[in-house]
Amino acid sequence: MRVNARNIRRDARALLGTVRRLVCEHPVKRAEVMVAVAVLRREAARERLRSVPVTELKQVADGPFRSAPVHGAEFVTVADVLASTPEGLRLLRGIGPATAARLHGAAKRLAEAAGRAADRDIDLTRPELEPLLITLHWLVHVDLAHVEAAVERVPWLLRDARWWPVLPPYGRRRRAVAELADLVRRADVEPPEVTGEEARRDYEGRPDDYLAVLADVAGVAYGGEAAQGFLPGEAAARVAAQVLHETHLTVPLAGYQAFGARFAIARHRAILGDGMGLGRTLQAIAAMAHRRLDGVTHFLVACPTSVLPSWVRDVEACSSLSPHPLHGPGVVAAVKTWAATEGVGIVPLESLPGLRVPPDLYVGTFVLDEADRVKNPGTARARAVGEWVGRAGKTLFLTGLPMRERPECFRTLAGLLGAAARPEAAVLGSRAFRAAAAPVYLRREQRDVLKELPDIVRVDELVAFSRADRAAYRRAVGAGDFDGMRRAAYAVPKTSAKLRRLRRLVVEAAAEGLETVVLSGFPEVLGTVRDAVAVPTAAIAEPPAPGPAVAIICEPQPDRELEARAIGRLQGRDGPLLVHRLVAPGVDERAGGDPGRIIEDEQARWGVG
Repeated sequence: MRVNARNIRRDARALLGTVRRLVCEHPVKRAEVMVAVAVLRREAARERLRSVPVTELKQVADGPFRSAPVHGAEFVTVADVLASTPEGLRLLRGIGPATAARLHGAAKRLAEAAGRAADRDIDLTRPELEPLLITLHWLVHVDLAHVEAAVERVPWLLRDARWWPVLPPYGRRRRAVAELADLVRRADVEPPEVTGEEARRDYEGRPDDYLAVLADVAGVAYGGEAAQGFLPGEAAARVAAQVLHETHLTVPLAGYQAFGARFAIARHRAILGDGMGLGRTLQAIAAMAHRRLDGVTHFLVACPTSVLPSWVRDVEACSSLSPHPLHGPGVVAAVKTWAATEGVGIVPLESLPGLRVPPDLYVGTFVLDEADRVKNPGTARARAVGEWVGRAGKTLFLTGLPMRERPECFRTLAGLLGAAARPEAAVLGSRAFRAAAAPVYLRREQRDVLKELPDIVRVDELVAFSRADRAAYRRAVGAGDFDGMRRAAYAVPKTSAKLRRLRRLVVEAAAEGLETVVLSGFPEVLGTVRDAVAVPTAAIAEPPAPGPAVAIICEPQPDRELEARAIGRLQGRDGPLLVHRLVAPGVDERAGGDPGRIIEDEQARWGVG
């Protein structure tokens, strides 16, 4: 028994030595991973920047600069600038110290963004990454907390189990030796030495463990799925884990829409930038409806006047929340009613600076639709938005325009949300930009969620009359001119609310590379559209352009079968067809009804005829 005790103490001391060695090696292994990843990022960044023109630095630089001297010195790409130094750039004619520092600093920031964007392309099975994979294997198999906990009592037990000529049959020393023997037997702290092939097989069997170590040690963020906007994996997992209460929703959500609503809930302040036809409004309503179950009673939406009727309809149709339009002659009374009850106040963006709400009214969520209209942070509109961002519990900006192509707008919106924004990754592509902007920005496009979309996505755009539209409609009603009533919304193109909405839809479609076909039963309306927007148009009875993705119907057709046939001729492409019907008050809402009866009813409503 005496020899056994001695051997057990010896093994315990060896175990203690192994643990101390592993504890010392752990930061060394982490440093090796960080160095390896830094090299990969640097090499990937330089390779990527060899294809980025030097003129793109204008989007990244902290101030203006002239690119002509740089071009003259044959600095063609950002990689050329990065390979130089500020001192070297100062040797160029026309480049002073400030400009040289600005240029090189912009190139370095872009290189950092390119390196981070390359994270998703790190393939640990590549032969040249075998040393990195072996190091990761070590870190995966050495759980430092477990290792230290496994021998925490060894020094104390060694003291109690020190050698004694005769080991008593009972007492503290015998118990100490027994516990030491048990610890040595159960301890599994030494990671096995492996070859590159063995490490690769282990990685293929448990990739998430290796990627988690990469994320923890070097901040490597692998992109999530397209339907999750390519959020980094860890961020996507946090959003997916967010609870979403649908008690106050009255319509089902698609999977990507539920993820978008969770994103809005999980982020205190965020931008939802989904492409057209994907249901940004519904996701915002879902986020508000979730908070209603938490006891929040008041919400505020600011949107362009032309889409205010659509917001009122959608809040009412998609949730149990009550919409309160806050505009027009009775706005003061409407605000009082909203404040005294509960629901969603909906105010025209143009009227937001003048909105007067009781100072003690708590607004749980503030939603800004078409947020890209707030471009200049110095305007009264931007200041009003900033005040509501600070006042509301949560804020959600909505925009269908890709922020990658509008870095200055993104800076403004992120600034209003209190988020740091250096959109350097914008010049590196949509996916890289979305991953870089993930803390505040989520965007999915049609191609990202094709499996969840129906063949035809129909949206009735309720468009409120402008003052000139209303006057033209009233004249047509008084004259009993049915066709004139249908065309009235385009009578004054400069102030036409329908044309304004149509232009917005065309811009959003073009931003996603989608073709647009504009349909109307009136050649004169098509002429007005052709003058207002630079898109091909086709009369509803004419052959459509090939391969459209978006159809905009200028006015609902009395013959719904004719409208259905026109839409049917536009199908047959890969992916869904988005159909937007522009619906104004009055005759548009009663398309398909008896013209004579519609005229009589409208004349009575307007008091004319």
